[in-house]
Amino acid sequence: MSKQPFDLPEFYLPYPARLNEHVESARAHSKEWAWEMGILGSPVWTEEEYDAHDYALLCAYTHPDSPAPVLDTVTDWYVWVFYFDDHFLELFKRTGDLTGAQEYLDRLRLFMPVDLEDGYPEATNPVEKGLADLWARTVPAMSRQWRERFAENTAALLEESLWELVNINAGRVANPIEYVEMRRRVGGAPWSSDLVEYAADAELPPEIARARPANVLRDTFADGVHLRNDLFSYEREVGDEGELSNAVLVFEEFFGHDTQTAAELTNELLSSRLYQFDHTAVTEVPVLLAEHGIGADGAARVAAWIKGLQDWQSGGHEWHMRSSRYMNSQAGLRYSPTGLGTAAARLFPSPQNLGFGRFRNYLHVPFQKVGPTPLPEFEIPYALALSPHLDHARRENNAWSQGLGMGVPGSLWTERQLKGFDFPLCSAGLDPDATPEELALSSHWLTWGTYIDDWFPRVYANGRDPLGARAFALRLQQFMPLDLGPTPPPLNPVEAGLADLWRRTAEPMSQRQRAGFHNAIAVMIDAMAWEVGNLVQHRVPDPVDYVEMRRATFGSQLTMFLCRLAHEKDIPDEVFESRTLQSINNAVSDYGMFTNDLFSYQKEVEFEDELHNLVLILQNFLNIGRDEAVDTVGRLMADRRQQFEHLVAVELPVLADRLTLDAAARAALDSYLDELRDWMVAILHWHRHTSRYVESELDPLAHLSDPRSVTGTSALRPTGGLPRPVPVAPPGDVPGAPVPVAAPGAGPSGTGHPAPRVPSGPPVPGMPVPVGPAVPHAPAAPVEAAAGAGAKGAAGATALAGHEHRPPSVPLYPRGLGTAAAHLPRPRS
Repeated sequence: MSKQPFDLPEFYLPYPARLNEHVESARAHSKEWAWEMGILGSPVWTEEEYDAHDYALLCAYTHPDSPAPVLDTVTDWYVWVFYFDDHFLELFKRTGDLTGAQEYLDRLRLFMPVDLEDGYPEATNPVEKGLADLWARTVPAMSRQWRERFAENTAALLEESLWELVNINAGRVANPIEYVEMRRRVGGAPWSSDLVEYAADAELPPEIARARPANVLRDTFADGVHLRNDLFSYEREVGDEGELSNAVLVFEEFFGHDTQTAAELTNELLSSRLYQFDHTAVTEVPVLLAEHGIGADGAARVAAWIKGLQDWQSGGHEWHMRSSRYMNSQAGLRYSPTGLGTAAARLFPSPQNLGFGRFRNYLHVPFQKVGPTPLPEFEIPYALALSPHLDHARRENNAWSQGLGMGVPGSLWTERQLKGFDFPLCSAGLDPDATPEELALSSHWLTWGTYIDDWFPRVYANGRDPLGARAFALRLQQFMPLDLGPTPPPLNPVEAGLADLWRRTAEPMSQRQRAGFHNAIAVMIDAMAWEVGNLVQHRVPDPVDYVEMRRATFGSQLTMFLCRLAHEKDIPDEVFESRTLQSINNAVSDYGMFTNDLFSYQKEVEFEDELHNLVLILQNFLNIGRDEAVDTVGRLMADRRQQFEHLVAVELPVLADRLTLDAAARAALDSYLDELRDWMVAILHWHRHTSRYVESELDPLAHLSDPRSVTGTSALRPTGGLPRPVPVAPPGDVPGAPVPVAAPGAGPSGTGHPAPRVPSGPPVPGMPVPVGPAVPHAPAAPVEAAAGAGAKGAAGATALAGHEHRPPSVPLYPRGLGTAAAHLPRPRS
């Protein structure tokens, strides 16, 4: 027996595998179906290979409770998808036929009509014939909304095979961030999560199917499935097939590890993603159900779906231990017995099996003395250009900010800090061709976005008040009316700034553009609430979840949306919505937010007890020192910038040709890409020149300041002259029920864009933070979330009834002896 390239690591196995009693009938049915479709009898698989793969066993383990007819259909789906993978390998990956691959994939979309009456073309191969048959058998049992999701995920699964082929042709191994994102799509686990809804009779309520907690459950499920598969399939994929899309190989290349160490690191990430799944299911899903008013039937379906995903994880592992398709011959040496009926025997109580690794996320020591950060070399080949209107923007920005209450006594920042932060300098590099008015507006957005980014940790994390953060998030929706109608009187600089900026920016937009703009801001707001929840729990985030959420708090989606508006008339929506351009935007966003994490590390870790910093997260996850973590972040930045250029040079021309873009569209696309290059170099230039991260400017007592001293946070005061209003329970609510924290989005900070919230009373000392019924919130539906937009808007306003806001009679800023703490800045990044 040849030696395996590495010993399989010890896995986190929280759920025992169970076998569906209908496994034999599924075997018989699916083999007959495979002959009927032409899957067997083709050159791709022999009958012996098909039998050895045993896809019926996979489905019997991953769907242990499905009735026989449903298990038959699900097994046929998996036979089809594995056959597609191998068929595509033989036809296109081995030959490098990119043009033929695109034509092949384009035809498959025609076999997935949302409306069955639209029909199919005539099938020309077993993949097309099998897809037509399965589609007709499956989708009639599901809603149109599910069909649309399933069609999207099936198309993504098929299309991303092309991404793998492009990388194989280029001999390119993806960077870790790119790999995790792309593996979800090409690996098919989001597709599998949709099939769980079908197999478990657990279709998600449409109101929450695309909400953050549901997406996180899908993503963590997908990452767990794919990383496990990468460990078992490394020998076949990398050694035999020349495959480059494998996490073990990615970690070997990026970190310079030997294969065994890379495999252990892959398993660490796999465990971390499963911990995130558990955390989301326990802390975020109950909140999501409550805030959307999901009844008992809907909640039961969500619970059945979550259980189905857990069954898939444990069953998928058991199948990998048995299938001839994978490297598992020596697994028993490390895991004890193998074979039917021995799954429980492998659940011996080791720390890894029991998931003790999750506790390290809560062990960070606050306010560590770290000193100035040794920055890496930044390779940025783009020329910096600054607007000639910079001085004008500085004057305008100082006047606007102070007029709203920022940079004045009693606010988060002093006047010295406001001027030293110099947000107009960043705007001048982001858009060097802006008019004076445009540059001033851009500076105001950066100032407001950073102020609210400081507001959340200072007011709500310091006050240990995630419920107040959530309430503030809902209230801020009222300052972004889609119809530009009236808004409530603002009670603090955050609200006043948003009300002013929304009207000035959204007024020229169409209704569709306003809805997109509203959603971009809402995503940022939700991400900031998510950060507050982590800070209150003192939980260092999972690295993958952090990167994805950090894009939101950094304001990247908002920035990219505003860039997009300038080019919409020339560039079709299909370009902006393509995977290629989304990957370009993500790569650019990551470069900017990692820049911020490097420059802000001392400020956040030493002075603020901030946990949302990639340097700290890598120290925690990889168990490495600060300098090594800094070097790793620097290499990630370099890889993300190089990926940006790779996408522009290799994938974007293919997309442009495929969509037959005309000369005007291609010129507009080039202009858009130049703006993204300006964005990267301007962010780096601003960080080098702002006073925001200079050690001498960081207040060593910032973490001691009282959040109740900040303007607009009087509701945090446990005692005082003004009585608290009596909470008014909305119809159907349980009197006295706790209002929990919701937790969506996240990203970078420092130059991020807008998104704020309002305070509530302090938690009772010693009382745990509740996770029960949540305030209504609809981040994915900005039209409904706008002020006065129907039931959700009304419910959100009602949910705030128990959270007092500063009455107009409260003095704007505390003055006199003993109020010095009110002037201590407590910025966030």
